[in-house]
Amino acid sequence: MVRIIMHGCSGHMGQVISDLVQQDADAAIVAGVDLTDNGKNSYPVFTDLNKCDVEADVMIDFSSAKATDAVLEYCEAKKLPLVLCTTGLSEEQLKKTESAAQKTAVLRSANMSLGINMLLKLLQDAAKTLAAAGFDMEIVERHHNQKVDAPSGTALALADSLNEAMDHQYHYVYDRSQKREKRDSKEIGISAVRGGTIVGDHEVIFAGPDEVVEFRHTAYSKTVFAKGAVEAAKFLKGKPAGMYNMSHVING
Repeated sequence: MVRIIMHGCSGHMGQVISDLVQQDADAAIVAGVDLTDNGKNSYPVFTDLNKCDVEADVMIDFSSAKATDAVLEYCEAKKLPLVLCTTGLSEEQLKKTESAAQKTAVLRSANMSLGINMLLKLLQDAAKTLAAAGFDMEIVERHHNQKVDAPSGTALALADSLNEAMDHQYHYVYDRSQKREKRDSKEIGISAVRGGTIVGDHEVIFAGPDEVVEFRHTAYSKTVFAKGAVEAAKFLKGKPAGMYNMSHVING
């Protein structure tokens, strides 16, 4: 059984994961950390991360980028494996993540769902054929009106996958409203939509002469992300220091 510290336990995703783990015989949340304790959890909750002294095998972090530095420092000091699900990290924080991975196992993914991570692989094959034949590549991502970062971390991961397939020859364009010029053939356009209660919808468009090919992933509930995070925690238990991602979980 994997013993989990849930960082961000009072947030929506923290509660979804808590409910999911209660039904999982191979996992248990032994402590939670959040700025507030809603009193609904069956495990102890710490409002100060540094006061959390419960023995655990791994931490799952589903909070905000504001807390990431403290999470990395805590896990690095305790050599506690970390499933880092928080998005919107700065370049400096990404460097700190790499540094922490030298001391403990860190699994970071912009999106924890199995479907998205399979899509990342499929897109590379598509790009090598279609982009090489002159198809333009565009990404449209849609999320709920409470999401603060745009574009989403998943959209950027999709763009990176496309760009990697094309030997990093492309650049990203997030806003075309400020310029009046023809689209460059080496750009990947990324558009962000925010509205309602959309959980997550990502569309990758290959637009060529007289034909369009589209790949789309839609999440209908956040349970898909919670399930992925729990599976990642199981995978990370006992792993040596280093950087991991969901492809390691998928491939075993």
